[in-house]
Amino acid sequence: MNKIILLIILTLLFPIQKILADEKIKIGLLVPLSGEHAEIGQSIIKATQLAINKINNPLIEIIPKNSKSNPETTLRSAKELQELGVRIVIGPVFNKSLIYLDELENITFLSLTNKDNDKSKNVISSGINATSQLKTIKKFLELNEIQKTIFLIPDSSYKNEIKKGISSSKIKILKKYTYDPNPTKLTNQIEKITNYKRRKQNLEDEIKRLKNSEISNKESLIEKLEKQDTIGKVKFDSLIIADFDESLKSVTTSLLYTDISPKKKYFITLNQWFDQSLLKETSSQPLYFPSINKKNYENFTSEYFEKFDQYPNQLSFLSFDLVGLVYYLILQNNLIVDETIFYKKNMFKGKIGVFEIKNNRINHILNFYKVDDKKFIKIF
Repeated sequence: MNKIILLIILTLLFPIQKILADEKIKIGLLVPLSGEHAEIGQSIIKATQLAINKINNPLIEIIPKNSKSNPETTLRSAKELQELGVRIVIGPVFNKSLIYLDELENITFLSLTNKDNDKSKNVISSGINATSQLKTIKKFLELNEIQKTIFLIPDSSYKNEIKKGISSSKIKILKKYTYDPNPTKLTNQIEKITNYKRRKQNLEDEIKRLKNSEISNKESLIEKLEKQDTIGKVKFDSLIIADFDESLKSVTTSLLYTDISPKKKYFITLNQWFDQSLLKETSSQPLYFPSINKKNYENFTSEYFEKFDQYPNQLSFLSFDLVGLVYYLILQNNLIVDETIFYKKNMFKGKIGVFEIKNNRINHILNFYKVDDKKFIKIF
C-alpha cells in the first residue's frame, strides 16, 4: 500500500479530540527564495505543496522562510520560525547555511545537504549521503562475491566526506587512490594506478620473444598479440569512481585507454540521478551505481510537470518525502512535536526509498542500477 495513503488512513483513525481545533502541526521550510538559488527554493516549495495535497490533512501547515543561501539570513529566518512555534524545519539547502543554527536548540533542522553534520546536535543531514550509497554498493559487492575493489576519489571538496563514508559503511576495499581531476594530469595518474606501462612493456617483450623463437605457429600468435594493448593482470576486479558528469567520463575514458574495460572489470560510481548523457557512453557500459527509485522519480517528475508546467529540481524530490516523513514520525510520537522523534529507531518508506531514522541520523536504503545497452536497468 502506498505510504501516503496509509498515513491518511492512520490520520482518520486517530482520535481528533487530542488536538485543539486551532492547533496546527507546523513544519518550517528554510530555502532560498531570492538570489542566485531562488529557483531551487521555489521548486522545493512546490514539491512540499504536492506532499501536503497528498496527505490532505488541514492540521498540517508548511511555513516557508527565505534563507537567501546566507548563514546570517538563515539564522534570522529560523528565529522567526521559532517565534511562530515551529519545532521542525526542512532546510536549509546548503551546508554553509548551517553554521549558526546550533543557537536554536529547540528546533530540529532537516538539512537537504548530503554532508553529514557532526557539529550541531539539532541539525540532521537528510540528503543521500556517502554512507548510504556505499552501504548499497557494499551489498552489490557481497551479492556478486567481488573481493578486490579499489576506490578512486577526486581531490575535491567532498573527498573527506567520501573517506568518512568508507569508514562508516565498513565497505571492504583493496586500496583507495586520490587523483587530480585535471584532464592534463588524469591519464598519467590512471596509468600508474593500473600499472599500464608495465603491462604495455609485457606485451612488447612477449611479441619480441615470439619473433625470436622457433615456435611453429608464432606468426598467428604474434598477429593475435598485436591486436591487444597490454598483457598482464591488474590486482583489482572492480573500481568505485566517486565522480560525476564530465569528470566521471574523463576517468572512464582514461581507464579504457589503459586497457581496463567495463566488460572485464566492474565500473561502479555514486548516485547519478539517472544522467541521460550516460546512455550515450556505450564504451563505458555497463556502469553500476546506487540511486533513488527511478520509477517513483519519473512519476513525481510527471506529476510536478503536470501541476506546474516545469520540471522540478532534484532536491525537491527529497523535500517531498521529508514532509511525509515528518508527518509520519509525529503520528508515531502521539502528535508530540519534539526532537525525540529522530532519536527513536524507525523506518519510513518514501518515494526516494526507505529512510532509516535512529539516534538523530537519517540514512537511506537505496536501489541499485546499471547503465547497459543504452538503458537504465534496476538490479535491486
